[in-house]
Amino acid sequence: MNTNLTIKAQDGYPLAALRYSADKPKANIILAGATGVPQAFYRRFAEYAATYGYNVITFDYRGIGRSKPADFKNFDSNFIEWATLDLAAVVHTMADDLPLYMVGHSFGGHAFGLLPNHQKIRCLYTFATGAGWYGYMPKAEAMKVKLLWDLVLPALAQWKGYIPMSLLGMGEDLPYGVYQQWKHWCKFPHYFFDDPKVPEISEQFSKIRTPIIAANALDDLWALPQSRNAFMQGYQNADVQLIDIPLTQSLPKIGHMGYFRSDAKPLWDNVLTAFDQTL
Repeated sequence: MNTNLTIKAQDGYPLAALRYSADKPKANIILAGATGVPQAFYRRFAEYAATYGYNVITFDYRGIGRSKPADFKNFDSNFIEWATLDLAAVVHTMADDLPLYMVGHSFGGHAFGLLPNHQKIRCLYTFATGAGWYGYMPKAEAMKVKLLWDLVLPALAQWKGYIPMSLLGMGEDLPYGVYQQWKHWCKFPHYFFDDPKVPEISEQFSKIRTPIIAANALDDLWALPQSRNAFMQGYQNADVQLIDIPLTQSLPKIGHMGYFRSDAKPLWDNVLTAFDQTL
């Protein structure tokens, strides 16, 4: 059974969420999605996990998907709010008598370390989480990304007042503040850990003791294993397991988004097996 929910963020902002309920639940999973990816993209994984006894909740960060306000041009938000206000409220909502787990996708693996209530999560399994620095990308991809950051997106932002990613076929439109932080932190080899203006982020990440599994595909040009390794160093006091996902005949292409497409069920089995082992 699927149930639409409205979750109030820590500051009262209404977040659209969808709960996928298992018949005989043994645990709960929060799906913390990637930047600009609406929660509907994760439906297949959520339905699959529910058949194996996990209640799953998906949601849209403020400004994304069904959490997008009518007046988007005058709306702003940023990554810190997405983590500390939005995701934190979802954790609070899902923390009941059942064990609570989190599955992250790209930004979801960043957001976990920013949570004020991270201790409620028993284990994080994240896909495609990396540092974002173009230096970890193949040269051709790095050139495309630099062109995007330095020329295309600034021009579009000046025109629209927000980041119209949908015009580029790159997901949902983004609040300007998200773009500003994203572009700024991607200049650093270790993302926001290298930003001298936010030393409190490293301090917050040092508090994390939750076991973490970080899996990245070998063809994920935006988050290759080297990029992941650079970012995951920030979880300095957590037990972090790093997994490189090879391409196979049954899964010949993954990229940055393929972890949650319908042919990725073997990857989902790995997630649920890891969680089962900690129940």
